[in-house]
Amino acid sequence: MDPYESPKFNSLKISGFKKPGFLKNGTFWSVILTIFLSSFFGFLAGMVSYGLFYSYLSDMNFDFSIIKSSQEKEYVPQTSQEQAIIKAVKDVSPAVVSIVISKDVPVIEQYIYNPFEEFEDLFGEGFEMQIPGFKQQGTEKQDVGWGTGFIVSENGMILTNKHVVLDIEAEYTVFTSEGKNYPAQVLARDPVKDIAILKINAQTGEDFPKALLGSSDEIQIGQTVVAIGNALGEFKNTVSVGVVSGLGRTITAYGEGLAGFVESLEDVIQTDAAINPGNSGGPLLNLKGEVIGINTAMVEEAQSIGFAIPINQAKRSIEQVRESGKIVYPFLGVRYVLLTEQIKNKNNLGSDYGAWLVKGNENDPAVEPGSSAEKAGLKENDIILELNNEKITIDNSLSEIIAKYKPGDKVVLKVLRSGQEKIIEAVLGERSS
Repeated sequence: MDPYESPKFNSLKISGFKKPGFLKNGTFWSVILTIFLSSFFGFLAGMVSYGLFYSYLSDMNFDFSIIKSSQEKEYVPQTSQEQAIIKAVKDVSPAVVSIVISKDVPVIEQYIYNPFEEFEDLFGEGFEMQIPGFKQQGTEKQDVGWGTGFIVSENGMILTNKHVVLDIEAEYTVFTSEGKNYPAQVLARDPVKDIAILKINAQTGEDFPKALLGSSDEIQIGQTVVAIGNALGEFKNTVSVGVVSGLGRTITAYGEGLAGFVESLEDVIQTDAAINPGNSGGPLLNLKGEVIGINTAMVEEAQSIGFAIPINQAKRSIEQVRESGKIVYPFLGVRYVLLTEQIKNKNNLGSDYGAWLVKGNENDPAVEPGSSAEKAGLKENDIILELNNEKITIDNSLSEIIAKYKPGDKVVLKVLRSGQEKIIEAVLGERSS
């Protein structure tokens, strides 16, 4: 039997298949030629179709990178922003230090006593009472606070917040990111701003990594910022990322645990980068790794509302400490409230702008005795409208304007007193740390 006649093979019913008998009729080369030509023109038609299809998709901006095998795994590289954050943190972290505050505190011991012990002879030994009492047994040094700072010079000068090192009786120790610790002394506390400068007491010739200071004048709302600090006094060099939420804010900060510490901070940066207790004094960075602010305060009742002092406000203090060892400000000697339309209407005043001289919260005088203001003749309830022809407003406070001058400079004040404008000259005094 011819094997090609088997029932099993015929059951496949392969269309167009012929027996080998076609070799006998002389058509072999015709078949070969037909197959070759069909394959060639099929291949050519496929290539032309592919070219036209590819050209069409290219004109449609089709992304060919999405055509991948379902089993292929693509490596996703870091974004440029992520790389910038990592680099900024890596560059600045060696200059960030944790500040630990320690001081001698009383050691209190509890004891039990009987206040009626002297009456035992009269009433018998059963007449007694056990009452707890407390007494001091000397003192011992304890850690009472913490904060953050960053090194701004190779010889170990550190910038931080004034409220971090406010206690003049405390001792301060700084811990570097490498785990080394050094005693540090406070060189100066800024009399006006929440800024202080420390110096590491290290061996002569020892150099420290320093942070690069940027410019806070170029900050824009919405730009990415990075905060580094000793969060909660436990997590050193903690990094948080956010954006600049606002500029030119004015806030009143209260120092927790520091009796009487109340600071009015003007022209500060608002950010949603997490700032926690212990972060105070740490750097706020841009993506270039430059310090643009000093983290200083947070709003406890809110989420992600923190504030930083613009670094340009601190540059002046750094230079003064380098040159003279202290921070000096021009000083007029007045307490004031910046006027608005609402304050004007509420108090029936004659202006909706200017600095209204009023007493302080503790009934402190509006014009300090012996100050430049008193010598010039300024009085309570005066409204200073201008200083050297510069208008005083909510966005341009009297203290900001005065900070542009030096002690000993003569200034001309336009003052509103009892509805009448007056011109008063004053010579600025000196206020130092």
